[in-house]
Amino acid sequence: MKITKLDHVNIRTQQLDKMIEWYTAILGLHQGERPSSRSQGAWMYIDDSPVVHLVEIDHDEAVGSEVELKLEHVGFVASGFQTFEDRLRSAEIPFRRSELTAIDITRFNVWDPDGNHVHIDFKVNE
Repeated sequence: MKITKLDHVNIRTQQLDKMIEWYTAILGLHQGERPSSRSQGAWMYIDDSPVVHLVEIDHDEAVGSEVELKLEHVGFVASGFQTFEDRLRSAEIPFRRSELTAIDITRFNVWDPDGNHVHIDFKVNE
């Protein structure tokens, strides 16, 4: 057995509409087809791949468990560094930017409306 790629991340939220808007407006994902389910939700796509699954919940207890979640962040690779930084500034989205020159990466750390840490990597000299 060999794992070949990460398929998607599943995020449970009490503010589905706000999360859809954030992943669309800030990360540039688009909402696409989602199989019928007992729960409400949305699949957010990059091109034709659903990479973020949002599931609506109606109570805090359904998020994670009694213990703090261990997933620290979700990472994406992107192009269009300046456009992304301009988008963050225009939307007044707080971010941390760092340069990892050893691996030729500029990284932006942002947090979605539920506080999930997302980082976006860009090639330094794109």
